[in-house]
Amino acid sequence: MLHKFLTDNRTELIARCTFKVAQRNAPESGRELMHGIPLFLDQLIETLRVETTSKPMQSREISGASGGGQSKFSEIGQTATLHGRELLHYGFTVEQVVHDYGDLCQAITDLAFELQAPIEIDEFRTLNRCLDNGIADAVTAFNRQRDVNIADQQAEEANQRLGFFAHELRNLLTTATLSLSAIKAGDVGLNGATGAILDRSLVAMTNLINRSLADVRMSAESPTPHRLFPLAEFIADVTVSASLEAQVKECVLIVSDVDPLIGVRADRDLLFSAVGNILQNAFKYTRRNTEVILSAYSNDNRILIDVEDHGSGLSPEDAEKMFLPFTQSGEDRSGLGLGLSIAKRSVEANDGKISVRHKADSGCIFTIDLPCHSLS
Repeated sequence: MLHKFLTDNRTELIARCTFKVAQRNAPESGRELMHGIPLFLDQLIETLRVETTSKPMQSREISGASGGGQSKFSEIGQTATLHGRELLHYGFTVEQVVHDYGDLCQAITDLAFELQAPIEIDEFRTLNRCLDNGIADAVTAFNRQRDVNIADQQAEEANQRLGFFAHELRNLLTTATLSLSAIKAGDVGLNGATGAILDRSLVAMTNLINRSLADVRMSAESPTPHRLFPLAEFIADVTVSASLEAQVKECVLIVSDVDPLIGVRADRDLLFSAVGNILQNAFKYTRRNTEVILSAYSNDNRILIDVEDHGSGLSPEDAEKMFLPFTQSGEDRSGLGLGLSIAKRSVEANDGKISVRHKADSGCIFTIDLPCHSLS
């Protein structure tokens, strides 16, 4: 009988399954998981044993009926559910979940063949039913727990971003409110230092909100609308928007002439956000009263948009990690550290790429690289 064969060879079957897991380089392959194959094998043995008694249908309480249905309430269903969650916790993939049960089936059939132990048709059907229900319940639990983990992670990331946003916005709003109160009281003039603080706070709030809106747009799983527009007109609009911030940051924005025949096909709003974020970064780190240079030109059927500053430059380590979210370098740690990350995603959404290089004298140059189109 199959249940006696499984009982007599339990240790060998588990060893064979463990060896197969190790061959696949699966995580935690050197240990037996609490709700894994050993427990499933014991339940399979008990199912087969009960089916040899006068009340064979009681085996369904252990292994469930064919086709699943209420199998999750059986002993195998409950332990398979725990096993699926275990495998996810230890870093297994859903394919490895399926292989885990398939290994036992192969081990049983191989050993039975080697020892010339016969398996009756009804016993083989019971084996397949137990494996089918075990796999189904384990995979279902694995996928459900994975979805829960992903949702929790996304919620945590969203809460973190919202917390950073609210904290930064509150600080800027408080500064603007205090500045306005001082001006209204008549103690200071609108064109003095307090007025400049108010200007900086309002500009920073605008930038913060614009970055957040761009981030929301890119997070939405919807096609990015691309249209053809003149590069020169685009750079002119960017210049108008950035000039005020350059004044507030006490630096000089220099914009080179742009060929009026060059066109760019992109989502204009996302590209505008990307260039704006790079300029904001340049204004933030360039030294006081130095130049930030914005250049846009074509080269080998590519559009290159350069933003050059006169800051302290970059180390190789900073250059590698500066496009990561919530990453900041330099002494000025104001802001969320999201601007360059959003810029990178915005450029990539427009089939482009972004890079940064250190200048030999001082500062660095950010470059946006996009496909070039002619307007002629």
